[in-house]
Amino acid sequence: MFRSARVSVVATAICAVAGVTLAGCDDADGPLSGPAKISVDGRSVNVSCSGGPVEGRPVIVLLAGAGDPLDKMAGLQKTLSEKDRVCSYDRLGEGTSDQPDGPQDFEASGKVLTAVLSEVADDHPVVLAGHSLGGLIAARYTPEHTDKVKGLVLMEATTPTAIGDTTGLIPESATGPAAEMRAQMIAVGQGDFPEKLKVVDGDVHSAGDIPVEVIEAGKQEVAGIPQYGPALERVWSEGQRKWLGLSSRSTLTIATESGHYVYLDQPDLAVQAIQRVTTAAAA
Repeated sequence: MFRSARVSVVATAICAVAGVTLAGCDDADGPLSGPAKISVDGRSVNVSCSGGPVEGRPVIVLLAGAGDPLDKMAGLQKTLSEKDRVCSYDRLGEGTSDQPDGPQDFEASGKVLTAVLSEVADDHPVVLAGHSLGGLIAARYTPEHTDKVKGLVLMEATTPTAIGDTTGLIPESATGPAAEMRAQMIAVGQGDFPEKLKVVDGDVHSAGDIPVEVIEAGKQEVAGIPQYGPALERVWSEGQRKWLGLSSRSTLTIATESGHYVYLDQPDLAVQAIQRVTTAAAA
């Protein structure tokens, strides 16, 4: 989300939940395939799955960034599904899923994810691959759910302390693009966007020794913001490295040709990282 805010500012300046039911799947007696709706506590959640279960390999679940429907990751899902079962979903307030009843926290978002995993993966283990805010949600969720989540890929994930890093660097007196970024991050913390998730900073908790790959964009997209750009780039990079604390088997990759949307700018790199983690998780 921090980098999503960064991109939008630059664009402006420069340019086991109860009650889960399934509707619309292709084969109600087999694994969910194609687009479908599930009901989580009375709210409709849009999901999409490609590929059948592969014996001995986890199901890959993709989590898009804030404001992005699952369709944004359709190309990534299609490529990955040539070898594995891959699913994605629209969080409440995103895509064609229902709006949330009110403000959400990470616990509420996690309950929806748990319901989705139960439906699309059944008793199979999973690998979570999240982008931006989707990466933050996956990273917060995984340490408490290592019974189900056996691998993690974070693509330009919102950093653990993104809000404090941004508001600490940019004072209230700032103007122009820097002021816009500060305002956006405050709004993120208050849940002032369709998902209504109140994003709070927090520590990185260990998920043991599961395979984790962190992918950081190599292109500096806000370095040109007057006075604050280089420092914002520095804390973002430091934040990516904080995620390495998730596991004793964490690695960092720099996507040298990518901006924030790594999976669009360098799709092969994203695919290979997710496949590596899935293979390691299956071992």
